[in-house]
Amino acid sequence: MLGVSLHEVAILLAALAIAGPLARWLGISEVLGYLVVGLLLGPNTIGWSFSDYKAKEILHFAEFGIVLLLFLIGLELRPKRLWAMRNAVFVLGAEQVIITGLLLAGFGLLIGLSWQAALFAGLALALSSTALALQVMEETGDLQTRHGRLGFSVLLFQDLAAIPLIAFAPLFAVSAIAGAETHTPMEDVLAVIKGLGLIAVVVVVGHFVLDYLLRLVARTRVREAMTAAALLTVVGVTIVMQQAGLSASLGAFIAGALLAESSYRHQLEADIQPFEGLLLGLFFTAIGMTIDVRLFLDAPWIILILVAGLVAIKAGVLYVLGRFQGLEPGPARRLGIALSQGGEFAFVLFTVGYASGALTSEMTELLTVVVTLSMAATPILLKLEGMLSRRRKSAAPIYDSLPDNDGHVIIAGFGRFGQIVARILTAKKIPFTALDISAEQVEFVRRFGAQAFYGDASRPDILEAADADKARALVLAIDDVEASMRTAELVRSSYPDLPIFARARNRNHAHRLLDLGITDIQRETFLSSLDITKQLLKRLGLSEREAGRIIHTFRTHDERRLVEDYKLASDLDRLRERARSDVKTLEKLFEEDAAEEVRLRELSKTEEGAR
Repeated sequence: MLGVSLHEVAILLAALAIAGPLARWLGISEVLGYLVVGLLLGPNTIGWSFSDYKAKEILHFAEFGIVLLLFLIGLELRPKRLWAMRNAVFVLGAEQVIITGLLLAGFGLLIGLSWQAALFAGLALALSSTALALQVMEETGDLQTRHGRLGFSVLLFQDLAAIPLIAFAPLFAVSAIAGAETHTPMEDVLAVIKGLGLIAVVVVVGHFVLDYLLRLVARTRVREAMTAAALLTVVGVTIVMQQAGLSASLGAFIAGALLAESSYRHQLEADIQPFEGLLLGLFFTAIGMTIDVRLFLDAPWIILILVAGLVAIKAGVLYVLGRFQGLEPGPARRLGIALSQGGEFAFVLFTVGYASGALTSEMTELLTVVVTLSMAATPILLKLEGMLSRRRKSAAPIYDSLPDNDGHVIIAGFGRFGQIVARILTAKKIPFTALDISAEQVEFVRRFGAQAFYGDASRPDILEAADADKARALVLAIDDVEASMRTAELVRSSYPDLPIFARARNRNHAHRLLDLGITDIQRETFLSSLDITKQLLKRLGLSEREAGRIIHTFRTHDERRLVEDYKLASDLDRLRERARSDVKTLEKLFEEDAAEEVRLRELSKTEEGAR
């Protein structure tokens, strides 16, 4: 950061160290905390720390955080998974950009812009902030949900869409700019071919060279060299992309996706993540510094109307598209709000648009303030939506009406565990009623032909509606331990004769179920770990019978110990002593098994000799 002193670097680091934790302590988004502290440090408020020039220098430097963010996201997306996302990226993404761009252009025409300026500004504003949206969705846990993945697909398409918008900005020009570069159609075509060629080079080099080079660096066992190589990978791709006039973020994402199958993926992620987090915090702080408070004070109502219009149009379009994708109202609403702001590419496009004559200086400054304020509004709106959603859920959830049943099985919890049980019961034509507290999960499995109902199995009225008094058994497959225990307690007290077959997350959960007299318990990873250990023993040279005997011995011993530990739950000293002696007990059992195996082999040989 040229021109930034060590004293100012210390101020920035202090701001980053304070803003994030303070925002989390206040229960607001960390992004909002960075924006506020940037506003306070910027030239338009206190103004004693950073000039407008320095704020822009810091912003330009911190934009590398977005590049690192896209690289890390690429590392998480293997090429097969990326190919599976193509429909969401190119169909949903294109629909969002085109529809939003046209609606915003219409809004621009209403306030007096020329059609060229309105269309260019509308398409620029249709692009959301990749850095902010992903950061906020990660904070709220939305990034791992279906609507979060759809949001990421839209953001990825927007990054792609920014490239032709930058290239074709002169086509929207309404006035000639002195000294502006002009391009012939042939030059534009050659530029596109050059860009595609460089993307192909990045793909080929990344696929065949990068992993080999990282292997060479890793052999040196110099940790700093591996960190430098990780950063060099991102910087090198960024330089190549910038030479082609393409998005550095797109290049970083492609490089990350190419290394997603690399054996060094986790090392790269660990080395880059600290830099990415720090630079993203600095990016949002710099965005706060660039907010022109004076322009807002001169025309507050106009700017607020423009911000509200931008957010409402983008959120509305995404909500409708989300519903068409099969999202429930709540997730579709969160998708719309998360991507409702203008983005960092808008700043680039406004600069290019002004240089090419598509936008005036006053319009560029006004739109920059609108985009910045829309970014600040996103975490606030998501917080409010979350509060309203929780209030609606706690008020009076409307559950599905359940069919009359007799002699059926109730499956409480319809995740992976419950679905396997349901598939087998279906194959054997045994009736069941599946209940799950997640309306989104119920809707999802219904689209694949599974019959499930939205309902909380820990509520007496829901169990009554599910005809628990007529059921043959209840499968307790709820993932959350506390919800599982509430359901088990209710069933035990209200339907004492109803057999319960329970899934336990761990030994402690199993002991709590034993407290209620439930004995048909299966720990969720127990059998699968035994199966894979058996396969391992066979691969290591043991026979099928010998491996099976070892696994059977261990399973019998562990299940017996589970019950014995439960009886000693109040005696911690004896439990510790049992844990220390457990290995010796197992060794003795395995030795006895081995001796028995030898005895059986000798007996078999004797019998064969006698024949």
